[in-house]
Amino acid sequence: MGKIKTIALNTEKAVCYAAIVLMALLPVVDVFLRPLNLGIPFSRSFMIRLFLVTGLFAAMQSTRTKGHIAIAIVQFSKNEGLKSTLASISSLISAVMAARLFWDSLSFLRYSMGGRTVGPIPELVFALALPIAFGIMALRFALYAAEGMGERLRALKIALPPLILIAGSLIALPAITKLIWGFEPPEPFFSWVNSLYDFTFHAKIPLILFLVAAALGGTPIFIAIGGIALVLLQAAGNEPEVVPIQVFSALTGQDLIAIPLFTLTGFFLSESRAGERLVRTFRSLFSWIPGGMIIATVVICAFFTSFTGASGVTILALGGILYSILSEKLGYSERFSIGLLCSVGCIGLLFPPSLPIILIGATTNSILFFIGEQIDYSIIDFFLGAIIPGIIMVLSRILFGIFISKKVKIPVEPFVFKEACSSVKGSIFEILLPLILIGGYFTDLLSLVEVSAVSVVYIFIVEVFVNKDIALKDVPKVLIKAVPIIGGILAILAMASSLSYAIVDYQVPSNFAYWMRNNVESRIVFLLLLNLALLVVGCLMDIFSAILIVLPLIVPLGQIYGIDPIHLGIIFIVNLELGFITPPVGMNLFLASYRFNKPFTEVCRNVMPFLAIQLVVVALVTYVPWLSTFLVGVFK
Repeated sequence: MGKIKTIALNTEKAVCYAAIVLMALLPVVDVFLRPLNLGIPFSRSFMIRLFLVTGLFAAMQSTRTKGHIAIAIVQFSKNEGLKSTLASISSLISAVMAARLFWDSLSFLRYSMGGRTVGPIPELVFALALPIAFGIMALRFALYAAEGMGERLRALKIALPPLILIAGSLIALPAITKLIWGFEPPEPFFSWVNSLYDFTFHAKIPLILFLVAAALGGTPIFIAIGGIALVLLQAAGNEPEVVPIQVFSALTGQDLIAIPLFTLTGFFLSESRAGERLVRTFRSLFSWIPGGMIIATVVICAFFTSFTGASGVTILALGGILYSILSEKLGYSERFSIGLLCSVGCIGLLFPPSLPIILIGATTNSILFFIGEQIDYSIIDFFLGAIIPGIIMVLSRILFGIFISKKVKIPVEPFVFKEACSSVKGSIFEILLPLILIGGYFTDLLSLVEVSAVSVVYIFIVEVFVNKDIALKDVPKVLIKAVPIIGGILAILAMASSLSYAIVDYQVPSNFAYWMRNNVESRIVFLLLLNLALLVVGCLMDIFSAILIVLPLIVPLGQIYGIDPIHLGIIFIVNLELGFITPPVGMNLFLASYRFNKPFTEVCRNVMPFLAIQLVVVALVTYVPWLSTFLVGVFK
């Protein structure tokens, strides 16, 4: 049995890693073949299907490592019994929902796939990843739910996983009966299915509140979001395969392929000594200026976050070395150093190749098309719109850092030309990376997917063969760390797409827009309410699910109040950045508490000056639209 399990695990990892490697290589090969008027047949179609496989198998890896993104407010409680109980309940809920999605996915394969092919390969081969992924996730969650049982409850520990999976299958009765009998199952199954639909319709509000509470208790966000989507769609009488259809659609979106590839680039950077080299470089270039190391810290953190799309990775990867230099070597106070590092982790979200901006651009265009607006903005337009607000964000931290440096009389270091040249030479390949990618994308030489693929291959060659920071045999270790994060993000994106579809199906955006138009006449008041709402969203949701769930509600309102969609998208990001450092549930606060081994309340106090700075920047970006639209107009 142990040998079979090992083979299964190795096969799972091999499929996932092979898919993501091929997804990176195919666009790069196409780029090199383009001047010869050659190309790989069906390469784009294969990339899209490989993205589907990568997303689902990476989500399986996230389940295996318990790496799915969760709010889990209780994790900082000292009551171990409560934490263990809630972990088991969360796993139980997750197993039931994943089992339901397994059966719904089988219904999707039977009734929605047709006979399409990708080159010579039936599309069904790739779509099989859906039931495989949800089935294995259901089994793993069920086993995790039984982990908390002691030896005295050994019998229940053995019986619990099958019982959980049976429960998940019972609520999947519409899909199971449809698989067996088609659209008209015999009695009593027909009545049972109708009763299930009726129950969901009448109990949808309590069920949704239960899933929200489960998310706060530690249930993975993608399960909570997917569960809410299932409840809403079933209450509206939709067929069981609707959610798998939306998952399939989300994970075959071409622009979104860039998300796992840029994330992988960020992990190759963080697992190498690139951070140390860049710190040395920027310290040698700016340390002669008062607050020079603050400049270096802000720029380096922005660089890393722009690639990973997750400020937490930046805090965890660079927090230690930067804290050591700021606090221990240069003499900045512990309070200032921790507050700065906690707040700068999200600045890079406003600079190319920011993953949230890519997602905001794609989502905004989809919503504008849906509501009948004949406007089509490119992702480049959103990148341009974010540059000036991003620069203001960077300058605000730097100027405050210079003020503190002068106030506490941090000594400056003499500029040593030889040291500066040596450090620049040592990090030249990392410095060139954003220049190559931005140049290739903004000049239309490379598409967004090609840029992301080039970034992975480029940084792989640099860190493995040129700088030799990562041994070739250690590359799988980088994938082991990166893939669960990729899986966590893509699982949320897929489920958030389903919830977004359900929200639109209920006509929530149009009804909400109608209510706002009749009750809020002032554009200023609307923007103020928007800021407050997004602050709460930023505290409680990760940025990717917030974009897919909340943005469809906001874009139609922006049109009513005459707010430029690009300006609205930048408002969205800067507000969510503010939410990351807002007590009591800002995500960066928890990560900083973990990374610097400091009490959570102490981290909250440390970040307050930077929270005030961010509030000023948010107000400036919100009420001065020119900051977000000027560069777009210049380059049109």
